[in-house]
Amino acid sequence: MTITLALVLVTVAVSLLAWQAPRLQAALIYWPPGVARGQWWRLVSHGFIHADGTHLLFNMITLYFFGSVMELVLTPRIGALGFLLFYLAGLLVAILPTHLRHRHDRDYRSLGASGAVAAMLFAYILLRPWSLLFVFFIPVPAILFAAAYVIYSWRGHRRGGDGVNHSAHLWGGAWGVAFMLWLQPALAGRFWDELLAPLGG
Repeated sequence: MTITLALVLVTVAVSLLAWQAPRLQAALIYWPPGVARGQWWRLVSHGFIHADGTHLLFNMITLYFFGSVMELVLTPRIGALGFLLFYLAGLLVAILPTHLRHRHDRDYRSLGASGAVAAMLFAYILLRPWSLLFVFFIPVPAILFAAAYVIYSWRGHRRGGDGVNHSAHLWGGAWGVAFMLWLQPALAGRFWDELLAPLGG
């Protein structure tokens, strides 16, 4: 079994259990006062529970397809454990700016794997910017999807009020790109060359 598939199965199982056991969901969700009391696991455990079936399905499909590719790319370099830590670090990095912003807010909560999933997605886009992603069955170049995703998430973050942690999407994606560039700095030049290739560059 691949690490990606194991992450999908564990996340689905924990999410389903949490829907049936509200106390479990309350123990795992990101909640600032809980973290302040030493419940540091919430900075990662929030990524294994989801709000509803649509939230879970979208994240797990995205994780499976892009995580499977990135696992093949990264495992020879950093090993299976390294790949798992890359994913878990995505959950942590994505929620930390949220924690700094809401650390005194008793009413704030956040859940879902979107931050780590965005890390996988943007790491993939860095490698293959012109590959086609099928968004609602419509083929869209990956780099254009990335630009639209960043704009949408930034505007959603600034506007607020929709119950979505857009900040986690942005920081998760940034983590995926930053990690790949740290691992292989030459990717920056390769990405630029790939970006210009369809334009005759």
